[in-house]
Amino acid sequence: MAEQTVYVVDDDWDVRDSLQWLLESVGLKVVSFENAQAFLDSFEPGSSGCILMDVRMPGLSGISAQKKLPDYHVDIPLIMISGHGSVDMAVTAMTQGARTFIEKPFNDQLLLDHVQQALAQDLAQRDGQQKLQSVQQHFAALTKRERQVFEQVAQGLANQDIAEVLGINRKTVEGHRANLMSKMAAQSLPELIQMAISLDLISGYTGQ
Repeated sequence: MAEQTVYVVDDDWDVRDSLQWLLESVGLKVVSFENAQAFLDSFEPGSSGCILMDVRMPGLSGISAQKKLPDYHVDIPLIMISGHGSVDMAVTAMTQGARTFIEKPFNDQLLLDHVQQALAQDLAQRDGQQKLQSVQQHFAALTKRERQVFEQVAQGLANQDIAEVLGINRKTVEGHRANLMSKMAAQSLPELIQMAISLDLISGYTGQ
């Protein structure tokens, strides 16, 4: 896993400097920018971390920059900060996907707590993405018949029922089922069902 970075985006040099000192004092890597466009242009897709961004800045505002994050493939948690906070700004930022909204002057420990939570959220998201990619790769390696059996198993059908649906004998179903369990690296039926849900093969599972 790549080292996480806290990206500080604020037009006020004093704020950038104090935030960098505070964050680095607890061992975090910090990169700061004086405007939002500079951050967007410098961000490398796939980078891990979180963003601390001021709402009001010359040029591209924090709210406007937030809308552009998907265009620049920025998918890390965002914490919005402002010295001129308002309910409308907070609602807008949160509605657009910001993790939280903090008003200046902020409590140092409170800010650090929010940053650590945002970094933990980023790691959890990346872990989930990696697991999904692994499941997708395993699924791509299945044969057409194994996928058909997988889909029927995911719907809760027993081997004999699957055999009747697919027009094959039960022993053949059992063989395909054993193969797909192995290829999917599934240790149990519930685990296989969760994989099917993550692949959108089914919307949920109630069992039979």
